[in-house]
Amino acid sequence: MLKKLAAAFGLVMVCVSAWALTDKQMAEVESRIQPAGKVCLQGDNTCGAAVASVGGAPKSGEDVYKGSCQGCHASGAGGAPKVGDVADWGKRAEQGVDTLHKHAIEGFNNIGMMPPKGLCMSCSDEEVMAAVDYMLENSK
Repeated sequence: MLKKLAAAFGLVMVCVSAWALTDKQMAEVESRIQPAGKVCLQGDNTCGAAVASVGGAPKSGEDVYKGSCQGCHASGAGGAPKVGDVADWGKRAEQGVDTLHKHAIEGFNNIGMMPPKGLCMSCSDEEVMAAVDYMLENSK
């Protein structure tokens, strides 16, 4: 019985000590338990000014190729034409560069599969077109 009473007293003291925080200590606790971020909808001005996205300069065709395209176009995975394979790219080049750009941006499923933008959703259309141009240039 004495152990239970001592445990109950200890629990009460711990609970009371939480209310005995100074204003400074309470402010420190509140700052540590703040949410990591806020969700603001367009037109909601309570979150502060809009922040521009970090993007930097456009990526070169080679950068896009190395970052997103070479996984398939270096090995021929999924029927992708290999960079440097003149015959494979020659057939495709006959369709015209506009068609190749369109297939790269929108995706193409014929023999194998070309997902939209080669799954580089952070790439602009211009960057994807530059990657196609890079692959064509290196497959002559």
